[in-house]
Amino acid sequence: MQERQRLEASIEGYRQLSQELQDCRDLIEMGEDEGDQATIDDAEAQLLTVQARAAKKQLESLLSGEADPNDAFIEINAGAGGTEAQDWAGMLLRLYTRWASAHGYSIDVLEESNGEEAGIKSTTLQIKGDNAFGWLKTETGVHRLVRISPYDSQSRRHTSFASVWVSPVVDDSIDIEILDKDLRIDTYRASGAGGQHVNRTDSAVRITHEPTGAVVQCQNDRSQHKNKATAMTMLKAKLYELELRKRQDAAQSLNDEKSDIGWGHQIRSYVLQPYQMVKDLRTGVETSQTGAVLDGDIDLFLEASLAAQLGDGTS
Repeated sequence: MQERQRLEASIEGYRQLSQELQDCRDLIEMGEDEGDQATIDDAEAQLLTVQARAAKKQLESLLSGEADPNDAFIEINAGAGGTEAQDWAGMLLRLYTRWASAHGYSIDVLEESNGEEAGIKSTTLQIKGDNAFGWLKTETGVHRLVRISPYDSQSRRHTSFASVWVSPVVDDSIDIEILDKDLRIDTYRASGAGGQHVNRTDSAVRITHEPTGAVVQCQNDRSQHKNKATAMTMLKAKLYELELRKRQDAAQSLNDEKSDIGWGHQIRSYVLQPYQMVKDLRTGVETSQTGAVLDGDIDLFLEASLAAQLGDGTS
């Protein structure tokens, strides 16, 4: 049913683009017949907008991975470096929440551990909406920040790292075997948001899948039972993503000339001083608009890495 709705929405989108294209042609023809340059200029401006939307539709049509239409989990973890890295992780949290909001996605914070002085040590978000995983899946990796530290009294330049892991939210129709004997389940007192009641009880849950080392945790509910259920859903998603990644790695190994849209390594550099530049280290795409990027304007990077990955047939 959902697949049918997505196809119908896609077809309707192309019909609208086709109609808008014809409207622009008619306006240009009318302007030429009447010698109305203002009408021609307006129609040509509309054509550029239609062209941009058509290009994005084309890219969306190539989101062919089996989990691309799904919601997404995003895990952000600060690297070594204390407050500097934790502040950088907090900046990434802001980046992704702003991106999601700008694109009409809803956001649930499933777990968050506050930093010692600023930022966060870790967080897990659920981004809900069509193709959330498809758009965000290439964000997995290490993100590097270079800036003059606001926490250094001598105003020295610091380099900070944070890791991002994106996995699809999977439903019960996907068969992923998880054996009880492979799990270690720990409970602990929640930190961060939630109020005093949460902090007085061992409501937070951490689950470790020992064969793979995958770890998930949830503390967004006062009920330990509900947190455990959510954590199991997150674990299922992570194991599913690991399987997808194995398939992708196998496909990439068949092509020595593939672009390096890899996983678990440094993927993007954000330099704020001595100059301003955000550069994707896989595609070479870069921009000096660092403020816009940190406010969530990352479509340029998402589209480039997705297009490169699709070009290699490894989506």
